[in-house]
Amino acid sequence: MSKLYKSKELFEEARKLTPGGVHSAIRFFEPYPIFIAEAKGAKIYDVDGNEYIDYHLAFGPVVLGHAPSRVVTAVTDQLSKGIIFGFSNELEIEVAKKIKTHVPSAQMIRFCNSGTEATYHAIRVARAYTKRDKIVKFEGAYHGWHDYVSVSSNPSLKDAGPRESPVSVPDTEGLSRETAKNTIVVPFNDPEVMEKTIKKQRGNIAALITEPILHGNATCIVPKDRFLRFLREITEENDIILIFDEVVSGFRYHLGGAQKLFNVTPDLTTFGKAMANGFPVAAVCGKKNILEMFKPTGKVDYGGTFNGNPVSMAATLATIKELEKADICQSLFNLGERIRNQLDEVIAELKLRAQIIGFGSVFQLLFTDKEIHDYRDVLASDTKSFEKFQKEMMNRGIFLIPQANKRCHLSAAHTSEDIRYTVECAREILENMI
Repeated sequence: MSKLYKSKELFEEARKLTPGGVHSAIRFFEPYPIFIAEAKGAKIYDVDGNEYIDYHLAFGPVVLGHAPSRVVTAVTDQLSKGIIFGFSNELEIEVAKKIKTHVPSAQMIRFCNSGTEATYHAIRVARAYTKRDKIVKFEGAYHGWHDYVSVSSNPSLKDAGPRESPVSVPDTEGLSRETAKNTIVVPFNDPEVMEKTIKKQRGNIAALITEPILHGNATCIVPKDRFLRFLREITEENDIILIFDEVVSGFRYHLGGAQKLFNVTPDLTTFGKAMANGFPVAAVCGKKNILEMFKPTGKVDYGGTFNGNPVSMAATLATIKELEKADICQSLFNLGERIRNQLDEVIAELKLRAQIIGFGSVFQLLFTDKEIHDYRDVLASDTKSFEKFQKEMMNRGIFLIPQANKRCHLSAAHTSEDIRYTVECAREILENMI
């Protein structure tokens, strides 16, 4: 690996123009972030000429690999016809039909541009439908940066309160106190606390928003047996809108979303990230009688200059058509299972207090032997050891996001050789760390 001279120079220049030198806070890491010049397949290349096997994949959107030819061709063809019209286009209908075909909850679809926008719209329409104000979310879950959900996404144990009754901790300064009061936080995978919370707030809760598989700041936690079914039943019993945030899981784990895999259908679903393999697009899907509350058929506002723009629609349609090929999703699951199993074997051989967690095409190494059920279990891991591990992997040309509570992703462009080399490097580094 060469030294990162140009990245350092660019970062110093960027800091003069941009707060912290980055346009999204999470892109910063010590001593300075790398600047990427090119990405192709499973690899990224920085401005200093370093090549990395990319397991970050832009927080997960890149499900087919960087710059897949069919998506690039579809977008290039559309660019020659126009970038944005400010009117409806036929591609919106084609993409909506595809989503409706695959996603159980998608009776109707409305497009937007980011996961944050999608969860914002879903919560707003849930409040309009129920005539209630409060929402429930899980501790450690990230559903975007808007005020409705910027609560207890990454709280410290000092601030979070007792596990059985977590405190709603604002994620940021500038958050409306009144808005924060309307967001109730509960632990993931705990039906008893959920039941008590809904009973206590009976008649006040508009929506429960959750990822079917908890990601956010909790890496990748699979729900306990029947937990999602329990959520579906208790929300139906109490006339609460169940929102599945599938911004991460949708189109990565299955074309029908995780809801298809777990056979639990929510009232509303939000999609984003892997929908278009990296192009900015998102969607709110759900029951017809709820979605039709959006203007112009209803009274709930939902606008956006770039909603359903033809470039993003072309990318989405091309991505879905690729994912419809039967072998791709299965191949991603197989690669994920292979790397998790092989890293598990390394941990067992070295007798480390560590574990590999994940699902499908997602994995993460946590330096803890504590069983992981919720966000607080993830907090118990040794973050310093992970940071050391990440830096050593990066020195060997393997890029993992440098945060222990995040996750690694695989794409259809990753190969068995990529996994072999990754596991080989991980073994060497972990042996040296012992």
